Amino acid sequence: MDITMTKKPNRTTAIVLAAGSGKRMQSDVAKQFLMLGEKPVLCYSLDAFEQSNYIDEIILVTSEDGLATCEEIVKSGGYHKVSAITLGGKERYHSVYNGLKAALYEEDSTKENAPKLVFIHDGARPFVTEDIIRRNIEALEKDRACVTAVPSKDTVKIADENGYVATTPNRELVWNMQTPQSFDFSLIYDAYRKLIREEANVLEKGIKITDDAMVAELFENVKIKLVEGSYENIKITTPDDLPVAMQILQNRL
Repeated sequence: MDITMTKKPNRTTAIVLAAGSGKRMQSDVAKQFLMLGEKPVLCYSLDAFEQSNYIDEIILVTSEDGLATCEEIVKSGGYHKVSAITLGGKERYHSVYNGLKAALYEEDSTKENAPKLVFIHDGARPFVTEDIIRRNIEALEKDRACVTAVPSKDTVKIADENGYVATTPNRELVWNMQTPQSFDFSLIYDAYRKLIREEANVLEKGIKITDDAMVAELFENVKIKLVEGSYENIKITTPDDLPVAMQILQNRL
């Protein structure tokens, strides 16, 4: 579903990923569509970007099964910044690439139509805040690639292939990744195009693409700036996460 809207030059776009399944949630309903309080999990992320002073447009990426639900959410929620709802792909990185292409408005259009900055965010991570968005924007004034993250509270062990401890990194240098991850659009778009072109080689080498920063590191050789997130900025993945999310939500009311 495409929605006609004015294309601002140098705009900032948020790509919200809502193509996940309910497999690890042990639910027939995809995690982003589960109810959290009075509305679906996805709505909280959409609310944050819709209300943000820093975000100009939202592109929503979903599965074919979730398309009708997303269309209804956008319509009933009055999300006027949503410029397109596009289909995701088999893996997360396919969905991100589809979202990036949708940001061009036409797959074959030039980068003249592209945003200046892009935020990539998991729709199952409902507690992104305006402060987190602002900190990413401020970081992008100096760096071209930034990730929201928090320092690890726990000691981390690196295992070997047999399940034994191989190394123990300095905990002061260990961060847990979150979203949004934010980029100069041209940088991350080029990185994802290279990934898709070289996907077979990447898979053959056993490389697993787990986040957007990894794509930028692999294909653009760029340093990634860590931006302070929040320990409340959790991702709802398993059934244990819902009660935690409800407690965070109640504390915010």
